[in-house]
Parts: sequence; structure tokens; C-alpha cells
Amino acid sequence: MRLSLKIEELAMFLLGVFGFSQLDFSWWWFFALILAPDIGMLGYVVNSKVGAITYNLFHHKGIAIVIYFIGIYMQNQNAQLIGIMLFSHASLDRVFGYGLKYFTGFKHTHLGEIGK
Repeated sequence: MRLSLKIEELAMFLLGVFGFSQLDFSWWWFFALILAPDIGMLGYVVNSKVGAITYNLFHHKGIAIVIYFIGIYMQNQNAQLIGIMLFSHASLDRVFGYGLKYFTGFKHTHLGEIGK
């Protein structure tokens, strides 16, 4: 089952790459921004609960999709870019086993404990 989920997440990452290719941005933007959503980890400086909330906001694919569709509706490629980057990053993270976080600590995710 884990392999199946990783393949599915990889396919979603590739969908994000395709979505990016439809925008009018240079490819260096994709590589420069792919790790930007990890800024959500800064919440862990406060505590595990705040860290989980901020991390999950930046790694929730539903939020990414909403931002992307707002960008389409408003004909704003910057918003589309933000949505695509959030979606692509979250998918790539999940390929490597980094899921949405529980309040109990960074290692505890909806995909299981990191490192096991």
C-alpha cells in the first residue's frame, strides 16, 4: 500500500510540474520556490501545536487547490503559481513520507511516524 501511495503522490507532483509548465514563468522559479512552503516549519520554534498548524497550512493540498482556482478565476498567474507550488511541494513531501503533522511532534504524521 505504501508504494501505491508514493506512486500516486509522484503522479500528483508531475501534475504540478505540468501545471507550472502552463504558466508564463521561467523554470528557475519552480526550482527556486519548490522548498518555500517549508517556511511553515517555523511555527515549531513556538511549540509543537503552533508548528503543526503552520506546517499543515502550508502543506494542505486542499488549500493549494483553492488558491490555484482563485488564481484562475481572478486571472492572476501569481496566485496560480502559489497554488501549484504548494500542491507540488506537498506531493513531493509525501513521496518521501512527510505527511501532515499531529500536535504531538514533528515526527508524528498522518502517514505514520517519520523515520520508521
